[in-house]
Amino acid sequence: MADNGNGAAQQAPQVQMKILGQFVRDLSFENVMAQKGGAADGQPDVSVQVNLDAKKREPEGQYEVTVKLAIQSKAKQGGEMLFVMELDYVGIFQIGGIADEQLHPFLLIECPRMLFPFLRRIVSDVTRDGGYPPLNLDNIDFLQIYRNEVARRQAEAQNA
Repeated sequence: MADNGNGAAQQAPQVQMKILGQFVRDLSFENVMAQKGGAADGQPDVSVQVNLDAKKREPEGQYEVTVKLAIQSKAKQGGEMLFVMELDYVGIFQIGGIADEQLHPFLLIECPRMLFPFLRRIVSDVTRDGGYPPLNLDNIDFLQIYRNEVARRQAEAQNA
């Protein structure tokens, strides 16, 4: 708390966040190995790419945050593709009490953190239902993803 000079302490505004809804916008799972008539042997090599997007919605204080996952699994020996999964998962958030300069990082760090447990369960269920052991994603460091994107954009601006 800061003292404004007259003895009254100022409080920082209280951050308010509510998840109004969440849904799968797009889901694709392709069992490549089964289509070829083969079976997966040994440990897979799994690669996960994460993209984030956020946009303002019409009602005041509402935002749509999308986490896009692109997952590929290949056999470690031979490098044959086992499966490919793409998932766009969206959360609709009501957010208040955040300064404008803090809103962008909040939307792309904190909101995806709230959605992640649901994403993880969907990926686990779909890979299991697709004929593979459930893929339990490691925690995703959304802060680092945000920092990398800011650094990339700064480098692009300098090169332009």
